[in-house]
Amino acid sequence: MIKPLADRVVIEPREAEVKTASGLYIPDSAQEKPQQGSVVAAGPGKKDEPMEVKPGDNVLYGKYSGTEVTVDGKKYLIVRQSDILAIL
Repeated sequence: MIKPLADRVVIEPREAEVKTASGLYIPDSAQEKPQQGSVVAAGPGKKDEPMEVKPGDNVLYGKYSGTEVTVDGKKYLIVRQSDILAIL
């Protein structure tokens, strides 16, 4: 498992929508990158900046934030706490 350091957070991104509300399928090339996910792990925070998110929180993050990594076939995103826009 990934153990983030300092103010970093490991997020499991939500799957991209493959079908519209009207039932049309969206091709892979037109799918938008997801901006929501679930927090898997959070670092201890910084001395002057405590962690506000915890594992299990659903969060909204910036579209081009973080670093994508694959561990055991699952995709994760490692972001700084400041890149998280909101807790849902």
